[in-house]
Amino acid sequence: QVQLVESGGGLAKPGGSLRLSCVASGTTPSEGIMGWYRQAPGKQREWVALINRDGSPNYADSVKDRFTISRDNIKNTVYLQMNNLEFDDTAVYYCYKEIWARPYWGRGTQVTVSS
Repeated sequence: QVQLVESGGGLAKPGGSLRLSCVASGTTPSEGIMGWYRQAPGKQREWVALINRDGSPNYADSVKDRFTISRDNIKNTVYLQMNNLEFDDTAVYYCYKEIWARPYWGRGTQVTVSS
C-alpha cells in the first residue's frame, strides 16, 4: 500500500521560507514522478512542481525561481524548498507520486503566508 506523508508546513511571513518534506512508503524509491500540488480556499488544486526519476524538475510559472524541488531516492523522499513566499502561496500542499500512470496523494500540509 502506497502512503505519502507530508511535513514542514506552517506559518511564514511574506518573503520568508519553508521547506516541505514528503516520505513515501510502499513503493520503490526511485520509481515514478514525484511532486507537489496545492489548493487554496475556494480554488481548484493546482500543480506546483514535479520531479522526474532522473531528478529533472518542472515548475509552475507562479513559483519558478522561488521554489526548488528535489528528491532523495534512497530515503524515498521529495522536498520542496519555498523561498520568497507570497500571500498567494497560502494553501494546503499535497505530495504526489505517479507510478505507471496511477496517482497517489498525501493528506496535505497547510502553508499560511501572513504578516
